[in-house]
Amino acid sequence: MVTLERFEEITDTLADLLPEEFFRELSGGIMVKDQIVYHPASVDQDLYTLGEYHRHPHLGRFVVLYYGSFMACYNYMEEKELEKEIWRVLRHEFLHHLESLAGERGLEVEDAIKIAGYRRRKGINQAENGKVE
Repeated sequence: MVTLERFEEITDTLADLLPEEFFRELSGGIMVKDQIVYHPASVDQDLYTLGEYHRHPHLGRFVVLYYGSFMACYNYMEEKELEKEIWRVLRHEFLHHLESLAGERGLEVEDAIKIAGYRRRKGINQAENGKVE
Protein backbone atom coordinates (compact mmCIF):
# COMPACT_ATOMS: atom_id res chain seq x y z
CA MET A 1 0.00 0.00 0.00
CA VAL A 2 1.19 3.50 -0.82
CA THR A 3 1.71 5.62 2.30
CA LEU A 4 0.23 9.08 2.73
CA GLU A 5 3.70 10.59 2.40
CA ARG A 6 4.36 8.72 -0.84
CA PHE A 7 0.91 9.71 -2.15
CA GLU A 8 1.80 13.36 -1.49
CA GLU A 9 5.12 12.94 -3.31
CA ILE A 10 3.39 11.39 -6.32
CA THR A 11 0.81 14.18 -6.35
CA ASP A 12 3.53 16.85 -6.23
CA THR A 13 5.47 15.18 -9.04
CA LEU A 14 2.37 14.96 -11.21
CA ALA A 15 1.39 18.56 -10.46
CA ASP A 16 4.82 19.63 -11.74
CA LEU A 17 3.85 18.14 -15.13
CA LEU A 18 0.94 20.55 -15.52
CA PRO A 19 1.54 23.79 -17.42
CA GLU A 20 2.24 26.79 -15.22
CA GLU A 21 -0.79 28.59 -16.73
CA PHE A 22 -3.10 25.99 -15.14
CA PHE A 23 -2.18 27.35 -11.71
CA ARG A 24 -3.41 30.88 -12.47
CA GLU A 25 -5.65 32.03 -9.60
CA LEU A 26 -5.28 28.68 -7.82
CA SER A 27 -4.34 30.57 -4.66
CA GLY A 28 -4.74 27.58 -2.33
CA GLY A 29 -2.83 25.18 -4.55
CA ILE A 30 -3.22 21.42 -4.21
CA MET A 31 -3.87 19.73 -0.87
CA VAL A 32 -3.88 16.08 0.09
CA LYS A 33 -6.15 15.10 2.96
CA ASP A 34 -6.00 11.77 4.76
CA GLN A 35 -9.74 11.31 5.08
CA ILE A 36 -12.29 9.10 3.33
CA VAL A 37 -15.04 11.22 1.78
CA TYR A 38 -18.29 9.75 0.53
CA HIS A 39 -20.08 11.52 -2.27
CA PRO A 40 -23.27 13.25 -1.03
CA ALA A 41 -25.31 11.05 -3.41
CA SER A 42 -23.72 7.88 -2.06
CA VAL A 43 -26.03 5.04 -1.11
CA ASP A 44 -24.65 2.57 1.43
CA GLN A 45 -21.32 4.42 1.41
CA ASP A 46 -20.44 2.97 -1.99
CA LEU A 47 -19.52 6.15 -3.87
CA TYR A 48 -16.34 7.96 -2.90
CA THR A 49 -15.12 11.47 -3.59
CA LEU A 50 -11.49 11.16 -4.74
CA GLY A 51 -10.92 14.85 -5.35
CA GLU A 52 -12.64 18.19 -5.32
CA TYR A 53 -12.15 21.64 -6.76
CA HIS A 54 -13.14 24.47 -4.43
CA ARG A 55 -13.89 28.16 -4.92
CA HIS A 56 -14.19 29.73 -1.51
CA PRO A 57 -14.76 33.46 -0.89
CA HIS A 58 -12.10 33.58 1.86
CA LEU A 59 -9.81 30.64 1.08
CA GLY A 60 -9.63 31.15 -2.68
CA ARG A 61 -9.44 28.42 -5.28
CA PHE A 62 -7.85 25.07 -4.52
CA VAL A 63 -7.83 21.37 -5.33
CA VAL A 64 -8.09 18.62 -2.73
CA LEU A 65 -7.25 14.94 -3.24
CA TYR A 66 -8.47 12.50 -0.59
CA TYR A 67 -5.86 9.88 0.18
CA GLY A 68 -8.32 7.91 2.34
CA SER A 69 -10.82 7.69 -0.51
CA PHE A 70 -8.11 6.60 -2.93
CA MET A 71 -7.01 3.88 -0.52
CA ALA A 72 -10.60 2.72 0.02
CA CYS A 73 -10.96 2.30 -3.75
CA TYR A 74 -7.48 1.39 -4.95
CA ASN A 75 -5.40 0.00 -2.07
CA TYR A 76 -4.86 -3.20 -4.08
CA MET A 77 -3.06 -1.35 -6.88
CA GLU A 78 0.65 -1.22 -7.46
CA GLU A 79 2.14 2.27 -7.22
CA LYS A 80 2.32 2.81 -11.00
CA GLU A 81 -1.37 1.94 -11.42
CA LEU A 82 -2.33 4.22 -8.53
CA GLU A 83 -0.26 7.00 -10.06
CA LYS A 84 -2.41 6.79 -13.20
CA GLU A 85 -5.55 7.21 -11.10
CA ILE A 86 -4.07 10.17 -9.22
CA TRP A 87 -3.13 11.74 -12.56
CA ARG A 88 -6.65 11.17 -13.92
CA VAL A 89 -8.31 12.78 -10.88
CA LEU A 90 -5.81 15.65 -10.70
CA ARG A 91 -6.45 16.52 -14.36
CA HIS A 92 -10.22 16.26 -13.78
CA GLU A 93 -10.07 18.74 -10.89
CA PHE A 94 -7.87 21.11 -12.89
CA LEU A 95 -10.38 20.98 -15.71
CA HIS A 96 -12.99 22.17 -13.22
CA HIS A 97 -10.60 25.01 -12.31
CA LEU A 98 -9.96 26.00 -15.91
CA GLU A 99 -13.66 25.86 -16.77
CA SER A 100 -14.40 28.01 -13.74
CA LEU A 101 -11.92 30.63 -14.92
CA ALA A 102 -13.55 30.58 -18.36
CA GLY A 103 -17.10 30.75 -17.01
CA GLU A 104 -17.90 27.29 -18.37
CA ARG A 105 -19.70 24.41 -16.65
CA GLY A 106 -19.44 21.50 -19.09
CA LEU A 107 -17.63 19.17 -16.70
CA GLU A 108 -20.08 19.99 -13.89
CA VAL A 109 -22.91 18.96 -16.21
CA GLU A 110 -21.07 15.78 -17.21
CA ASP A 111 -20.49 14.91 -13.53
CA ALA A 112 -24.17 15.54 -12.74
CA ILE A 113 -25.21 13.19 -15.57
CA LYS A 114 -22.96 10.46 -14.14
CA ILE A 115 -24.47 10.96 -10.66
CA ALA A 116 -27.99 10.82 -12.12
CA GLY A 117 -27.06 7.50 -13.76
CA TYR A 118 -25.75 6.21 -10.44
CA ARG A 119 -28.96 7.25 -8.69
CA ARG A 120 -31.08 5.49 -11.36
CA ARG A 121 -29.03 2.29 -10.94
CA LYS A 122 -29.64 2.52 -7.20
CA GLY A 123 -33.39 2.99 -7.71
CA ILE A 124 -33.52 6.54 -6.37
CA ASN A 125 -36.37 8.37 -8.09
CA GLN A 126 -36.51 11.70 -6.31
CA ALA A 127 -34.11 14.59 -6.30
CA GLU A 128 -33.04 15.99 -2.96
CA ASN A 129 -35.45 18.87 -3.43
CA GLY A 130 -38.38 16.43 -3.54
CA LYS A 131 -39.13 16.75 -7.26
CA VAL A 132 -39.33 13.62 -9.36
CA GLU A 133 -36.33 13.32 -11.63
